[in-house]
Formats: sequence, structure tokens, C-alpha cells
Amino acid sequence: MATVLPATTREILLTSAPEGLPGPEHFSVVEKPLSAPGPGQVLVRNQYFLVFPGLRTLIGGQVDGVPLPRINVGDALFGPAVGEVVATPAGSTLRPGDAVTHLLGWREHALVAEGDCAPLGDALPDPVAHLSSGSAAYGALTRLAEVRPGDTVFITGAAGAVGSLAGSLARLLGATRVIGSTRSPDKAERLRAELGYDEVLVPGSQSLDAQLAAAAPEGIDVLLDTVGGEQLAASVRAARRGARFALVGALAGQLSPHRDGGSAPAEIDTFRIVNQSVSLRGYSGMDHPEVTEEWTKRFGDWLRSGEITFPYVRVPGMDRAPRALQELFEGRHFGTVVVELPPR
Repeated sequence: MATVLPATTREILLTSAPEGLPGPEHFSVVEKPLSAPGPGQVLVRNQYFLVFPGLRTLIGGQVDGVPLPRINVGDALFGPAVGEVVATPAGSTLRPGDAVTHLLGWREHALVAEGDCAPLGDALPDPVAHLSSGSAAYGALTRLAEVRPGDTVFITGAAGAVGSLAGSLARLLGATRVIGSTRSPDKAERLRAELGYDEVLVPGSQSLDAQLAAAAPEGIDVLLDTVGGEQLAASVRAARRGARFALVGALAGQLSPHRDGGSAPAEIDTFRIVNQSVSLRGYSGMDHPEVTEEWTKRFGDWLRSGEITFPYVRVPGMDRAPRALQELFEGRHFGTVVVELPPR
């Protein structure tokens, strides 16, 4: 029996250009006619989509070097999503009922080029886990920082989507001591109690240099940095000889209300980098295409064995998605943030 599709669907548009950080007032949930898939397309009913800070950069318009298009006023938002194929044209290799990932979230239904859909398979026990940011943490810690047994690892922004997985990853890769940072004392306690961080720094509560010195008296061997700014600068001052720094984000600049989302200046001591023979590299998944498959397999194994957990927050319904984005910018959530859509 053919699936009866709804006549309309909803999506979230950018309806006005923000000055500074975007808020719910800059978006609208709109209804539009739902079209059947054409040749080479499939129609997917989205079940979950990711709320991620990179939208700030795309909305701000600073997309030089970013492999995603700018979001202009009147455009629908987009991003990683998990959904179910509900309609396909003749000859498609996908079938209704197939679970897939793609990049057209922020809408109830998505017309997606078949080549832009990836079947979920059974590597991960929870479909939401396909929206994790763990691939970036895993790639940075294995390809750039190359965590070794006995290392002291510092992870900035440890309560975010990347950091909430990176601490456990560092430990599984051999780190002896894992230190994190977060601006929330409550989150710091959760990182220690739930994710096994040895110590968590709270920037702003006291000198970051003093906190790092107390947490790592002999210095740090590895930095996984999602923040930049003063935390990167303090990490350089705490680096041991031969330390390896992997940068996967720059939230201090990206989420600043005074910047455009596409720059994150930081003043660091280059003399110390040279004198301590510190390597400092930025991680891009495009440079390591093999990482995704490797990470997915290992992530699934670790989830099933209980060696790692995937902290995430489910936000119910399209109407709450713009507010969830603002809350992400404000640092209100712990781990990955996903919007869950009910069947329609």
C-alpha cells in the first residue's frame, strides 16, 4: 500500500538579520506545500535534528573556508538530521522505511538527493548517536594530538557536544589524567561525577593559570580546544615540552555577541610554543575522510560495552527549536542538543 503523504510540511526560516547573536525573534516556523520526490531524490520524514553552534557562523555570513553555504534572510536553516525515508521514485536504491542521515534538518520533511543520504546501518545502538560530534574529538585525539599512555590531557568546553565525549575518549586512548573546563560549577560537578574527569576548571572563578597549575602541576601534554581565547592562551603557558595541541573549535570568538561568528582572535605566547616545541594544529574532518567510519565502529563498540556514554538533551518539537539554539549559545545545556519531531 502506498504511503499517503501530508499535503504540507513545516520548516524553520531565518526571517531577519541579527545584530550579534541570533535569537528566537529572528526565526519563523512556516508551513509550505510538500512535494513528491523527483528523479534522484528521496523524501525523508525527519525524526531528530542537531542544534549546533556552527549555525552562528553561517547566519553571520562569514563562511570563507567553511564547506557549507551562507544562510541568508528567507532561507531555511539546515544541519545534520536523522530520519525515515517515506517516498522514493522508481529505481531508487533506498526504500520507504529506511533510516538515514543527511544535512537537511530544521524541517519536518526533507527532499534530499539520494547521494546525500547515508543509511544508518546497525553500528550504533541509538539512532540519535549518529548526531554526535564525537568524530571530531576522536579524529583530533588520534590524528593530531596522538594521545599516549601517561598523558595529561586538557579539554576546553568539556560540557559541550565535543567535550562531553572527548574526556572519555582521552581516557580510552591511554591518558592518565583528564582535565576539563566549563563556566558552570554545576556542569563541572557532572563532568567529574558522570564522565570521570579528574578535575574541572571554571574560568572566571579565579585565575585560569592558577587553576591549571593546581590541576596539572607538571603541565599538560595534550590540549583538545573547542573554545580558544584566554583558555588557549593559558594552555600554552601550561604546556610541557613536546605538547600536542589540537584545535577543533573557537567558541570564544564564534559565540561572542560582539563578533560576526567567523573570527576568534587569541593572543598566545609564541616564544613558549617555540621553546617548548609545542605543535598546534587545527582539525578538519575533510582532511581525514577515513575517520568517520572508524569512529562509528569504535563508538558503537564502546557504547555497547558501557565504556563510554553519549550525553544529550532532547528538545521536543519544531516550535522549541529556535529557543533551543539560543539556549545552546547561552551554555544552558549539557552535551549534544537535538530536536525530536513527533510523527506527522
